[in-house]
Amino acid sequence: MFVRKVNSCLGFRNLHLDLKLKKLIQPSFLQKNDTVAIVSTARKITSSAIKPAINLLKSWGLTVEIGKTIGLEDNQFAGNDLERTADFQQMLDNPNIKAIWCARGGYGTVRIIDKLDFTEFKKHPKWIIGYSDVTVLHSYLNNLGFQTLHATMPLDVEKNTKKALETLKYCLFGKTIYYEIPTSTENRLGKCSGELIGGNLSMFYSLLGSETSINTTGKILFIEDLDEYLYHLDRMLMNLKRNGYFNHLKGLIVGGMTDMHDNKIPFGKNAEEIILDITYKYDFPIVFNFPAGHLKDNQALVFGRNVELEVGEEKSSIKFK
Repeated sequence: MFVRKVNSCLGFRNLHLDLKLKKLIQPSFLQKNDTVAIVSTARKITSSAIKPAINLLKSWGLTVEIGKTIGLEDNQFAGNDLERTADFQQMLDNPNIKAIWCARGGYGTVRIIDKLDFTEFKKHPKWIIGYSDVTVLHSYLNNLGFQTLHATMPLDVEKNTKKALETLKYCLFGKTIYYEIPTSTENRLGKCSGELIGGNLSMFYSLLGSETSINTTGKILFIEDLDEYLYHLDRMLMNLKRNGYFNHLKGLIVGGMTDMHDNKIPFGKNAEEIILDITYKYDFPIVFNFPAGHLKDNQALVFGRNVELEVGEEKSSIKFK
C-alpha cells in the first residue's frame, strides 16, 4: 500500500456546500447527583450484566434509573416492540433523566424508532449513549439537530479499557477530548474540519432511503463494523457511493473493522483496501484504525460536534471544538 497526500479540505467546493451548516444542539453536561437511565432498545440483557455499569456511574457520583426493559424477554428482544418503545419513551419524557445509556446493541432499535415521540426531548435534551445498533438513534437525532454520544455500553463495561471509560466520562462531564493515534500506511493524508457524524456501517446501509438516513454533505464521517464478509463490506460501501455519501464528504475516520470474514474463494482485498478502492476518486483525508467500535478500547466520540481532523505522516489527530 502507499500513502497519498491530498489538499486541505477546509473549504467548501460548490454553491450547495457554501450554505451555512447549522450547529447542532448540545445536551447539558452532567453534574454529580444527575440521573442516568439504562434501557435496552434492542437485544435482551439481564440485570446482573449491567451491574458493572451501575457501579461505574455511581463511582462518578451519578444516580441510576433502571428501565423496565432490563431483564425483560421476548425471544431475542428486551421485550416486544411496544414494551421497548414505552420504556425508552418514559426516559425521553422525564426531565429528571439527564442521559439515556443503551444497555447493548444487537438488533431492534429500528423497529421502534418511528413509534417514538421526541417532543419532550426537544424541550429538555439529554445525552443518548451507545454504538452499533444505536446508530439508528444517532442518525435520527442528528437529523433532528441534536448531538449524541457514540461510546461503550453497559454490557461491555467490564471488558473495556480504562481509556474507553475515561473518554465516556470526559464527554458526559464536559471535559475537552483530543485524540492522537499512530499513522497507518493506508491513511490518506490531509486536513479538514466539519461536523462529525457516523456509526455502524451496516446500520447506515439499512437506513438508506429512509427519513433516518443522514446527510454527509460537508461533514466528517466515522464508520465501523463487526463480523461482516469482505464482499458485503464492498457492497455496502458501493451502495453508499452510489447514493452520494462520499460526493461532498470532508473526511473519513475508520474505526474497528472487527472480525471480518472471507469466502473460500478470496475476495482479493482486505477492509482497508476495499475502502481505499471505493473512495479512490475523492480527495478527502482518511484515517484508519481509530480506536472506536466493536473493540475493548472503544473510545468516545461526540456526534454532531465540529472537529478538526489532521491525518499526517507521523500521527493523526482529532480535536473537538
